[in-house]
Amino acid sequence: MFQNKRFLTRGVQAELPMELQLFLWNCIDQLPEERDYFQVFALKEIDGKQHIHHFSEQPEYSKEYQISTEKPITAKVYVIDDNDHSTMLLAEEY
Repeated sequence: MFQNKRFLTRGVQAELPMELQLFLWNCIDQLPEERDYFQVFALKEIDGKQHIHHFSEQPEYSKEYQISTEKPITAKVYVIDDNDHSTMLLAEEY
């Protein structure tokens, strides 16, 4: 899962810096082999840094990161794998 073609929506391209997009894909790549097809990233600014809460439901998974970035953003990002390809999109684009 998530080892196929990867796509971004226009919203992700417009709102998320490339370094953050790559960080989120890397978080998925580091998951244990049993993965949920639906990954969620809740992004927000805390003390001038980018806070990222990565979670999924089945199997249950939760991990938090805090990274330095020029412009922290607040958004919810979904990454969905349909076996043919994986798509990263903003929650409002779902």
